[in-house]
Amino acid sequence: MSELHLPPLPPRAPAIHSPFWQAVMRGLMRLGGWRLLGELPNEPKVVVIGAPHSSYWDGFWGLVMKIAIGVNIGIMIKREVLEGPLGVILRPIGMIPINRGAATDVVGQMVERFASQEKMWLGITPEGTRKRVRRWKSGFLRIAHTAGVPILPVFIDYPSKTFTLGTPFHTTDDPDADMATIQKMFQPYRGKHRDAALAS
Repeated sequence: MSELHLPPLPPRAPAIHSPFWQAVMRGLMRLGGWRLLGELPNEPKVVVIGAPHSSYWDGFWGLVMKIAIGVNIGIMIKREVLEGPLGVILRPIGMIPINRGAATDVVGQMVERFASQEKMWLGITPEGTRKRVRRWKSGFLRIAHTAGVPILPVFIDYPSKTFTLGTPFHTTDDPDADMATIQKMFQPYRGKHRDAALAS
């Protein structure tokens, strides 16, 4: 079995301290033949976007990789799920409760959470579905711009079995141009069932 090379976790990034589970997940990566390429940014706050998202397996391998490298990337989930029995399992692996009935929308809740945390990496699938869409949902852009944090693109490519870390992107005051620029970055990569759609 080949040696597994993973990017080091920068000191300012939020960490998960679980040597046992890190070892387990690294073993799964070796067995599955998956690799994580690129460098993690030395940033305390980041919005992480992964695409193309065409299968439940994307989330599985993404979870395996984040634990394997020891980075705490939060994923949004309905608050009611975390309040139930599954919360005991899901909270330690970085699930973030969302209150659908709150006066503040999801974007506002995440912006407030960024403001209240010293370190926070938030993971989002910008397509919002496993189906092909021409226009991605803009929530990740609005969160990043309002919170003043960079966006870290993660390119999923099933033919090469790689997740590749891109260069952090800083938003501008032109969200349409930002969206088009970001979506174009993902064009060379292919998910399990499809590639990424190009913004019109």
